Amino acid sequence: MQNEGMNTSLFKLTSLVALSALSASLLMTPASGSAQSKPIRIIVPYGPGGPIDVTARLLAERVKDSLGTVIIENRPGGGGNIGVDAVAKSTPDGTTIGIAAVATHAINPWLYNKMPFDAAKDFAPITQMVRVPNVLVLNADTASRLSINSVADLIKYAKANPGKLNYGSGGNGSGGHLAGEMFKAQSGIFAVHIPYNGGNPAQLALLSGQVDFNFDNLATASANIKSGKLKALAVTTAQRSAVLPDVPTVAETLNGFAVDTWWGLVVPAATPKDIVAKLNQAFVAALNSPEAKSRFATLMAEPVPTTPEQFGALMDAERTKYEKVVKASGAKVD
Repeated sequence: MQNEGMNTSLFKLTSLVALSALSASLLMTPASGSAQSKPIRIIVPYGPGGPIDVTARLLAERVKDSLGTVIIENRPGGGGNIGVDAVAKSTPDGTTIGIAAVATHAINPWLYNKMPFDAAKDFAPITQMVRVPNVLVLNADTASRLSINSVADLIKYAKANPGKLNYGSGGNGSGGHLAGEMFKAQSGIFAVHIPYNGGNPAQLALLSGQVDFNFDNLATASANIKSGKLKALAVTTAQRSAVLPDVPTVAETLNGFAVDTWWGLVVPAATPKDIVAKLNQAFVAALNSPEAKSRFATLMAEPVPTTPEQFGALMDAERTKYEKVVKASGAKVD
């Protein structure tokens, strides 16, 4: 009986070792070598064609020599929660990777009454991918009519004319909405928030003069800034943007103000650390490649390769920041 028990334990141990070796082998077979047992997939929790999808596809192509075939699977819906939940509940063997964005991992936990996953506990970070500045923009005609040429001018006018200014966003709880609420709180002004069903309608409202200012994504707003239809008052990042070096930061007027749009890569929390390390090595190399930097620049996106620990710390800090902002705004999604 004792030998039978020892044999059973040995069988279990051998099985665990074999499973671990199989999981690791999925990440160790390059596309140029023998056939992979299973391709890696990156789940993008938004539809195809947007900046997140484009950057994911670019990286998938850049890592194929080290990781083998990497396919992109778009699973939009629920503000990104549907796709991210699929990642959280996938097998933790390194063959399913997900996109973690500021919305899904910092804003949604406080915006939604019920979340299908725990953003703080259900994922292991791999690396941040990019940072994209947001920009405070006014309708150019409005800026000229009201003589608003700086953040200080905007604050001065708003304080002298309480309630006369309004701003648009892509919806309650969107990045533009929360940036506006942070700006109002730090500057001590009041402006009416007008939510739209998405970023494009919000920008059209700004261009047509239905709203006075927006906090927009730089990639979306840049063409209208360059054409003179929108006036850029400031970028929301802590440092000035290389794309608009003459445009100051909001923080140059309101000390400490910083809002970034960011996204990165995560796997299920139980993924072995050696697999996470291998994925980090491959994707960091891809992010540092000249091709990635050049392509990302066309999207106004800055590659930000990090260690897993650094990306995890960023997500923790952003969740803490947005908890206060979302609760103060009163925004909720049932």
